[in-house]
Amino acid sequence: MLLSGGIDSATCLYLSKSKGILNRALTVRFYRIADREVESAKTIAKAAGVEEHRFVSLPELREVGDMKRPGKLDGLPQAYIPMKNAIYYSVAAAFAEETGAERIVGGHNLEDTKIYEDTGDEFFGNLEKTLRSGSGRLRTNGLTIWRPLRALDKPAVVSLATKLGVPLEATWSCHGEGEEHCWRCVGCLRREQAFIEAGVLDPLKAR
Repeated sequence: MLLSGGIDSATCLYLSKSKGILNRALTVRFYRIADREVESAKTIAKAAGVEEHRFVSLPELREVGDMKRPGKLDGLPQAYIPMKNAIYYSVAAAFAEETGAERIVGGHNLEDTKIYEDTGDEFFGNLEKTLRSGSGRLRTNGLTIWRPLRALDKPAVVSLATKLGVPLEATWSCHGEGEEHCWRCVGCLRREQAFIEAGVLDPLKAR
């Protein structure tokens, strides 16, 4: 389970849990990741009772917004990380090979597929084949990549999270590095709008 501190991956974890699946979590620490996001991931994993929560640090992996010279990446979303999912899922595949896991789970929603090329069906179909081609153990286990939110927009994800009992008060959506959500960045504004459209009170707003 690729687990950030956000709503999407937390929803995937609780959906998998609801199906009685044993889950292990993997959180990637990239350059200047907010400490609160990592803490949120820890809280969510503990609440869901994961079998193991592993952390991998890739400090040279930067978002476009943190690059001094983005070059030809200039103009892409500030949160874009070059080849992020090729990297993340390769690390997750190593974890899966070690532990005998049959599935890698990622929380990419419908809105992501409209912005990031590496969240679509073609990319993941090819990646799944590539990962299996490099390991007899992954082939034997029939490794698959599961993206249960790929047809849901953010409000639909919020609705599903509410039904599953996801601790939404523990999730982190802000692109900033403060102790609280700034409610000004793209992440915060989309969270706010998603809760409104879903007709759900954000527990962070109820404090």
